[in-house]
Amino acid sequence: MSVVYRVALVLVIIGAINWGLIGFFRIDLVAYLFGGQTAVLSRWIYAIVGLAGLISIPILIMRFDEDEDLDPHTRIDRNPSYGMEIGDEEDFTAFNTTDVLKEEKKDSHSKNKHHNRK
Repeated sequence: MSVVYRVALVLVIIGAINWGLIGFFRIDLVAYLFGGQTAVLSRWIYAIVGLAGLISIPILIMRFDEDEDLDPHTRIDRNPSYGMEIGDEEDFTAFNTTDVLKEEKKDSHSKNKHHNRK
């Protein structure tokens, strides 16, 4: 997000807070701070916040995966890496399970008995 959009978004948030204060407490903070609603400075601030709202409209349709300041080593991307950070994980599928080892031991034991009888 560019600097212009960030500044516009901050101004829109300030405007939203001012509208919330008006709605909940009947306090217009901008008018209070800058000499009333009809004061020139207050009208300029209202106009700037209004322009910031217009500038912020494209943020609604912006793709959020275009964040340029995202660290490439984070796992927030669409294709996360499940590998270990210190190296590749071992493939344990080549190792026999305990059931297979028991069967092999039983077979070798029975072959040894059969071999010892001869």
